[in-house]
Amino acid sequence: MAVNIEQTLSEARLLSQQGDEAASRQRLQAVLAEQPDNEAALLMLGGSYFCAAMLQEAEIVFERLVLADPGMGKYSIALFNTLWKLGRMEEALEEIRRFMSVADKLKEKETLDQYLAIVKEIEGS
Repeated sequence: MAVNIEQTLSEARLLSQQGDEAASRQRLQAVLAEQPDNEAALLMLGGSYFCAAMLQEAEIVFERLVLADPGMGKYSIALFNTLWKLGRMEEALEEIRRFMSVADKLKEKETLDQYLAIVKEIEGS
């Protein structure tokens, strides 16, 4: 049975806003069964996992997004934060280095600035 993608994403957003993350994740997984590379569904699912402290699951989702678009700042930041929260600081810092080597310096200026601030803070501590 085909899933109405936009409707299902809207339902997932509403369920998340209402605090029913498990039901929201089910809707997102239904979207991904139909469209495995749906960016909105992947971002929402990764964010839901992250907020629920399901960090290994969040890592898998965010790595998938980074592999699909290595120069996208929001994917890199999500993966960095997940790795950092998992206590894998060296891998998190490697994600910063990886992103800085491939990012469009103009398009991703905000993400690059955030990463520079993080690096300065780490070096200062």
